[in-house]
Amino acid sequence: METMEKIAQPKAKATAPEQANEASSTKMLIAMVGIGLACALLIVSVYEGTAPRIERLKAEALQQAIFKVLPGISQTKTFEQLADGGFQLLEGDAKGKSVVYAGYDDAGKLVGVAVEAAGQGYADIIRILYGYRLADSKIVGMYVLESKETPGLGDKIEKDEDFVANFEALEVGLTADGLAVTNPILTVKSGEKVNAWEIDGITGATISSRAIGDILAKSTATLAPQLVKHQQVFSQQAQP
Repeated sequence: METMEKIAQPKAKATAPEQANEASSTKMLIAMVGIGLACALLIVSVYEGTAPRIERLKAEALQQAIFKVLPGISQTKTFEQLADGGFQLLEGDAKGKSVVYAGYDDAGKLVGVAVEAAGQGYADIIRILYGYRLADSKIVGMYVLESKETPGLGDKIEKDEDFVANFEALEVGLTADGLAVTNPILTVKSGEKVNAWEIDGITGATISSRAIGDILAKSTATLAPQLVKHQQVFSQQAQP
């Protein structure tokens, strides 16, 4: 019995460091959880505080871009595209809705419609805004809203003057019945453009420049016929 007691005593004393370690681990875990919660609350509060300003700046940037892609306009109106392909004037928030922006000159005459479109580029999704002039069925401006293309190469889609010039009068004519685009937009190799519906590509940024052509071709194929068909809706909203 005495031997057993002597053996048992060291075991009882050995639990003290273990208890101390457990207490220390618990305190550390509580501290880490507390710090995590504090960081999460800070992130949420910062987001909530800056979100309205970010949205306002985005809206202002978009408005400026509309004026760039539709030269000659002095006022704009937002229209929602309906399920049947038609359009109606939108008075409220455009978030989550498919919209286009009609532009008017000083006399209140409809100049054209600005359209947002997006597609896969070399690095990521490219978002653009282009202006479509209904009078002669031409794209008269293109602006890159968002791009992560390679600096010095892919970003030439928004910086290269020759490339941007492609969109001063890019033909998007329709068939006689107005149901389809006559010649889909096509990006060709630099220096090989011969037709009014072709885009002169950028040497060294082939994928990025081709992506712009693909985005425009896909967007205009479905939207241009609808814009022309319902252009009276936009004209009726003109204000002299």
